[in-house]
Amino acid sequence: MTTAIEQTLETYGIEDWGAGYFGINRKGNLVVHPSETDHTSAADVREIIDDLRRRGITAPVLLRFPQLIAAQVRKLQRAFQRSIREYEYQGAHMCVYPMKVNQNRAVVEEYLREGTRYDFGLEAGSKAELYGALAMEQSPDSLLVLNGFKDEEFIELAFLGARSGKRVVIVIEKLNELDHVLKVAGRYDGGDLPMVGLRVKLYSKGSGRWEKSGGEAAKFGLTTTEILETIRRMQDEGRVDMLKLLHFHIGSQLTDIKRIKNAMKEAARVYAKIYQMKVPVELLDVGGGMAVDYDGSKTAFDSSANYSAQEFANDVVYTIMQVCDDENVPHPTIIQESGRYLSAYHAILVTNVQDEIETVVEDITPIEVEEDDPQVVIELADLRETITVKNYREFYHDALEHRDELFTLFNLGLISLEDRAKGEVLFWDVCERADKHAQQAEYVSEEFTELRRLLRSKYLANFSVFRSVPDHWALDQLFPIIPIHRLNKPPTEYATLCDITCDSDGVVDKFVDLHDVKQVLELHALIEGEPYYIAFMLVGAYQEVMGNNHNLFGAPNEAHIHIDEDGYLIKKVVKGTTVGEALYRARYERGQLHEGFRRLVAQRVKRGDLSEAEGAGMVEFYESRINAYTYLSVNGADEDKRRRR
Repeated sequence: MTTAIEQTLETYGIEDWGAGYFGINRKGNLVVHPSETDHTSAADVREIIDDLRRRGITAPVLLRFPQLIAAQVRKLQRAFQRSIREYEYQGAHMCVYPMKVNQNRAVVEEYLREGTRYDFGLEAGSKAELYGALAMEQSPDSLLVLNGFKDEEFIELAFLGARSGKRVVIVIEKLNELDHVLKVAGRYDGGDLPMVGLRVKLYSKGSGRWEKSGGEAAKFGLTTTEILETIRRMQDEGRVDMLKLLHFHIGSQLTDIKRIKNAMKEAARVYAKIYQMKVPVELLDVGGGMAVDYDGSKTAFDSSANYSAQEFANDVVYTIMQVCDDENVPHPTIIQESGRYLSAYHAILVTNVQDEIETVVEDITPIEVEEDDPQVVIELADLRETITVKNYREFYHDALEHRDELFTLFNLGLISLEDRAKGEVLFWDVCERADKHAQQAEYVSEEFTELRRLLRSKYLANFSVFRSVPDHWALDQLFPIIPIHRLNKPPTEYATLCDITCDSDGVVDKFVDLHDVKQVLELHALIEGEPYYIAFMLVGAYQEVMGNNHNLFGAPNEAHIHIDEDGYLIKKVVKGTTVGEALYRARYERGQLHEGFRRLVAQRVKRGDLSEAEGAGMVEFYESRINAYTYLSVNGADEDKRRRR
């Protein structure tokens, strides 16, 4: 017999997308494990949230589990080492973490803490990222790969990094960048110089949402003619010895392994031909794009991937080896930029459901149909009382006609507002009963599928889509969403999520499903006076850095969690954006705001509309709110208590 927890695991697909890091304990709470294989240690997410709340840190809160970054680093390294041993590949494997995926210092430091053991390095694509990377402690043999468009100042900073002891690789994206490299190189006589890489514009394309990142129309990369011209110029300048790396990138979240293999074949062939031109290339950077299986379906769907880490490593290593052996050139060191794969799992956004937004008209007071009520109201009441499993389709159609009649009569002034309200409640009662009968049928017709969507609950969640899961809003990216408690009880509600921004796009209405994309999420009924928490999983890649300040909702509270045999330890808490900080980023000065409000209140006091005591109290309250959290308090209770005190 299937237990409630087993049913929950299936409902939310935890074992499909969780990669072994997440589970449910006997209390029915979501737990996090520090590795995919070690389930003897676990952190109870509900206990963490309650602990934080006692410390004054309320939802929404971003929970970081840095050990999951380390676990992903180890998993990636193991996969490539197995492939290298199995195929007797003569080159090595290294990784560089693209800082653009998540530049948060805690994330980068945790990656380096584990990655240093394997000579894993960093990738920077802007001056700011390069500036930060130069100060990070890396393994002496690791790389600092520089992608993106560069000016002379960027390249001068790269030379500075090389002279400071970093193994810097400047990847040429455009021919004019070569001019800057040669110019700056001419200023140095001897000493440590950066390496140079060439980004190749492949004919092969990736798969998924970022397919356009590759192919002939790609934004980045040199054409074959430009590659040959770069090599010629470096040979003429006596700098060809700097040319060590070949780079390509066919897109993020690559969903189809076949596309990856095609790109590897083409890139390896280009590498071999360049090596045969007496160019000392020895590094082949296969870019990023290793996908995360957000929905657990293991398919080529945009939010999934039809391959594992081991299959990815096998295909990359074997394909490159085959081409190199065919061309009789040495096997290169494989460089990989799999930032999404390394960082996605470690972060969870936990927030509370603030309230339910009524989708249909609710029966606030019992409906009593009188003899003198309009005929349309009486007929709707009769439909409600006599609908059955045999007539629900016919009665539903009748109810639709009666609703149209109800609004027509109201617009003509023939019925009262009270009559309209009574009729609306009766109509939705008929719809709800028709839906219950329809869902029991062997085949649910399209009209009742649409009715189910219309009747679904709307849960008001205390977060901003635009800030915390912008890829859902912009790209329809699916993220697993799950309650963090009550998971030992079956959910009874079908709901979509609305955020607290004043924007109709601030909704989540597409959810992870193993076989499809669900339009509703199974959740529990809200209990008055009790918080209900949900978690957005796998948000560690891109979401923080891509989030915007719509409505000036800033960064949520943040907590760094360490897991051991005793449970969890909250190692660090970072408070979220305050009202004052959010306004400051929009160029509002604290002093000007306070002065403006004081002036407004002073005018009211001067006119006698307010007493001086009332005015002083208003100013005090206004100024105290500048340090408030930009998000809502949990069901309003905590904030109300503070105000009373």
